[in-house]
Amino acid sequence: MARAVTTRKKAAYTALAWAVGLLIFFPILWTFLTSFKPEATAIADPPVFLFFDWTTENYGDVQERSNYARYLVNSIIIAGGSTLLGVLIAIPAAWSMAFVPGSRTKDILLWMLSTKMLPAVGVVYPIYLISRDLGLLDSRIALVFILMLINLPIIVWMLYTYFKEIPVDILEAARMDGASLKNEILYVLTPMAVPGIASTVLLNIILAWNEAFWTLNLTTVNAAPLTAFIASYSSPEGLFFAKLSAASTMAIAPILIMGWFSQKQLVRGLTFGAVK
Repeated sequence: MARAVTTRKKAAYTALAWAVGLLIFFPILWTFLTSFKPEATAIADPPVFLFFDWTTENYGDVQERSNYARYLVNSIIIAGGSTLLGVLIAIPAAWSMAFVPGSRTKDILLWMLSTKMLPAVGVVYPIYLISRDLGLLDSRIALVFILMLINLPIIVWMLYTYFKEIPVDILEAARMDGASLKNEILYVLTPMAVPGIASTVLLNIILAWNEAFWTLNLTTVNAAPLTAFIASYSSPEGLFFAKLSAASTMAIAPILIMGWFSQKQLVRGLTFGAVK
């Protein structure tokens, strides 16, 4: 009897998990399907789900109108550059907070996290003026630094959490063996925290890849990433839903593929230190 109840509970939880997963995935599926519809079918009421005349014309129109490769390269450079720079800064910062904490360490961590609550529109004007005066408008380097600073509190917090799970005795043993501070971080701490660092890197890439506010306000052509590529299909003449869906599919495909192949590493990193 107890086994039957347990089996029914597992089946119910499995069904619920699938239902939630499908609910979350449905907008992506709908966007994908709409990208293969003619414009008239894309705005049909009631909506047409599967039974329509499939066409790849929207993808051809998007390729003719926009240089997708340039937008893709900009996204890779901006997301990758901001992530790399942020991790290089965050590792020593998280190390000092985790293993050499001060009386105000927790206050500093909370203050860093509170900066994420600041509305971006509240600082867009001064950042725009600074970028203009430095000649960095519509440049990749400006977005690399801005997105790095925006996501740095999250990177530090995540790495701090992972580092706290590493026994301090191991680092003390390395110091007794004569390891310098640099060697302690590079050859002892970092290898042990690889799962946590990997999940932090993946999450930050996703956040930087999806950032739209700053990319739309600080870029026009040269440094425009894929978020600007999607926004370009909203025009004064109206929304072209089929072409917009094709552009959106092309923009999210690389990050979806990366997430799919790295999901085990991401889950492993997010549960790093959960079980001792």
